[in-house]
Amino acid sequence: MAHNPVFMPVRRLAELVRSRQVSPVELAQLFLRRLEMLGPRYNAVVTLTRERAMEQARRAEREIAEGKYRGPLHGIPYGLKDLFATRGIKTTWGAERYKDQTPDYDATLVRRLEEAGAVLVAKLAMVELAGGFKYIQPNNAFTGPGLNPWDISTQSGGSSSGSGAAVAAGLVPFAIGTETWGSIVMPANNCGIAGLRPTYGRVSRHGAMPLSWTLDKPGPMCQTADDCGLVLNAIAGHDPQDPATTERIYEYDGEDWGEHTPGRRFRLAVPKDAAAEADDTVKSRFDKALKTLSGFCEIDEVPFPDYPYGAVTLGVFMAESASIWEEFIDNGYGETLTAPESRNYVYPRMAMLATDYLKAVRLRTIIAREADRVMAPYDAVVAPTCMIPAPPVAPKPKQSLKERSKEIVGALGNLAGLPAISVPMGFSDGMLPVGIQFMGRAYDDNAVIAVARAYQSVTDWHTRHPADVMG
Repeated sequence: MAHNPVFMPVRRLAELVRSRQVSPVELAQLFLRRLEMLGPRYNAVVTLTRERAMEQARRAEREIAEGKYRGPLHGIPYGLKDLFATRGIKTTWGAERYKDQTPDYDATLVRRLEEAGAVLVAKLAMVELAGGFKYIQPNNAFTGPGLNPWDISTQSGGSSSGSGAAVAAGLVPFAIGTETWGSIVMPANNCGIAGLRPTYGRVSRHGAMPLSWTLDKPGPMCQTADDCGLVLNAIAGHDPQDPATTERIYEYDGEDWGEHTPGRRFRLAVPKDAAAEADDTVKSRFDKALKTLSGFCEIDEVPFPDYPYGAVTLGVFMAESASIWEEFIDNGYGETLTAPESRNYVYPRMAMLATDYLKAVRLRTIIAREADRVMAPYDAVVAPTCMIPAPPVAPKPKQSLKERSKEIVGALGNLAGLPAISVPMGFSDGMLPVGIQFMGRAYDDNAVIAVARAYQSVTDWHTRHPADVMG
């Protein structure tokens, strides 16, 4: 084909598909080849969905030729984290015990992407059971550790490991991940891509493996923040089969800046000591990012209330996951998990007191209200996504992945269900990407996308890809 679509943002690719300069069938064939050839290098792929992909691609090509263009995802290939149900296609949840599980229906999110004309080319690897039974090293998936395309001796990040690696390596134009506590933004940080955690309830979880009823959030992983908005536009919306979904209408066309008026300087809040726990590389890149942002933003350092954000989030997570996985635990299936530490971590959550869960729920309400009060004057809160670049595949003992994110944008953001997006802000001396995260108030998804888009309009980190350093 005349144009090289690898690493091309969805918006540009969509223009070529709509104008019939690029064929959806050729696109599907190209990305299927890349997934087949390069996917194993990063342990990124569980199942190629070749038959379904070609059927969808031929349909898209026919519809576009007939003038029935559905929108910017029409004919665009994508990859799906392997915890979403796909009719007649294995959905393994990253775990040996479920490796032959084959649903007879599609998750709501999958149906919505099909309605938008997107082409499913692969089910992508993930940490087993989304890392719900302790995740302190990457070797806990029957597909092998998620490897980072920038340096395969480092981690792509969990639990959406395959989604992050596949987008970074140009194996798919976009992918879908999920986040309960860091599982979209961490792979985005490690792999140098854009990852959007939508507001809780924006996107249906019907047909997705549950980990925590009030923390789970599906979201897009893309080359750019703008692409994240395009994908969210297709998958957001109320779903009667997921009672947690909001009835608030979501719309994104690239021109919607949320409550922000184009031309007005953004107002950003930096949590006090936001980078205090970061290594020197992340501190340096974050300082430079703030200087760049100061060209079009007003930036204030803001103290957040002193609450035990991490402990409260953990309390909610532990109690809800214990209830969800009660039968799994009671039947002793924990012994089938790949990582030894996961087998031991299965049982302690069952001993959590109902009173502790209720205290966590009560504190959650207070925390969410206080956080909203602090954030009200601002378009977004800004902080490093993670405190270090991608760690090695064999991490040091007691090196906890979740401890690498600041509690404000990590624990608080997930606890209160706030939208956040991570985009690249530079590289370490070893050419590993590091990310900057913008977090907004509930339902201000477009505001955080707008800030990230503005930042990407004056930086070029998102235009650099592993091919640039691997030759």
